[in-house]
Amino acid sequence: MRILIAGDLFVSDQYYKNNIIDKSIQDLFSSADYRIINLEAPITDDRSGNKIIKTGPHLRMSEQTAISVLKQLKIDGVTLANNHILDYGTKGLLDTFDTLKSDEVAYVGAGTNLKDAAKYITLNKEGVKIAVINFCENEWSIAEEDSPGANPMDIIDNANQIKEAKATHDKVIVIVHGGHEYYNLPSPRMQKQYRFYAEQGADIVVGHHTHCISGNEVHKGVPIYYSLGNFLFTSQSTIEDWYTGLVLEVNIEKGNLTTQLHPVEQQKETFELSLLNGKKREDIMKRISKYNAIIADEEKLKNEWDNYVDTKYDVYLNYWSPFSFISNRYVRGVFNRLGIKGLNKKGIVLALNLMRCEAHADMSKEVNKKYLKG
Repeated sequence: MRILIAGDLFVSDQYYKNNIIDKSIQDLFSSADYRIINLEAPITDDRSGNKIIKTGPHLRMSEQTAISVLKQLKIDGVTLANNHILDYGTKGLLDTFDTLKSDEVAYVGAGTNLKDAAKYITLNKEGVKIAVINFCENEWSIAEEDSPGANPMDIIDNANQIKEAKATHDKVIVIVHGGHEYYNLPSPRMQKQYRFYAEQGADIVVGHHTHCISGNEVHKGVPIYYSLGNFLFTSQSTIEDWYTGLVLEVNIEKGNLTTQLHPVEQQKETFELSLLNGKKREDIMKRISKYNAIIADEEKLKNEWDNYVDTKYDVYLNYWSPFSFISNRYVRGVFNRLGIKGLNKKGIVLALNLMRCEAHADMSKEVNKKYLKG
């Protein structure tokens, strides 16, 4: 069985009639038994009234654009557990389900409630059964017990999902949407967590979300790919990594699982997508080898993480500044330019304890959710 897994897909309507998927990509996808991609936006109408309150942009794809791309790639299934799938609320997600069902595209990682969102899908060929489980970090898209959304990252629940699938399937593929955007390595916490999923019975763990490629490792016989990067994402970016991605090929034969990476590239202006070959491919593979060497050394990984935290120090401290809650961005800008944060150690001690202590984190999340609903 030959399975292709790709990262984030988002195509805006202006590229609907543009032939931006190169034949090299189409040939690769045509040669597989199953093709899975991350659908990074709901398929729904552009109705601003359906937008949820959230941080970050709202993404959506029209039915004509989404289905056209999915058909070109012969996509069999999409992962929906990501941070944008609920951007247009319940209506947007239910529209997505209806469109995918009508076009016979399977989906995993989202559902009409929390229990439904946790269901896996099964790939079956000649009696070999492969389960695909999908979940994402906890942002604005998560399902509740009585409302639609994505399957959340919850270590205990995720472990139980893996074990349940493992009991009735030959192999289990775990696809996680998470990580730090534009950072090419996992955090030490991520590595520990993804390794744990491997120990719970996953036969391969695959990540995306960061909009950049990362490295991989084999933990106790289980391959872990920390980020495939973007596949096709038609938004302009000043970050070079935005335009490079990886398609992961998973081959399962006679109980053995092997993998191969296929680097891809989007053109900056046209977003034409093609397979990389020659020196460009070699350069990407060399980069991945460097990431792999860091991932294999926990001390180096921790050092890289500490350096990355330093680059984000001011950004995250500013989130806790009382001036960050001023709605007028010009007034906020004045305080920023003057270097006035309005912070003190007593306030940061409280913030840290509210995040770090499990009991306080429980209460903080519930109170904030109730406030937003009110």
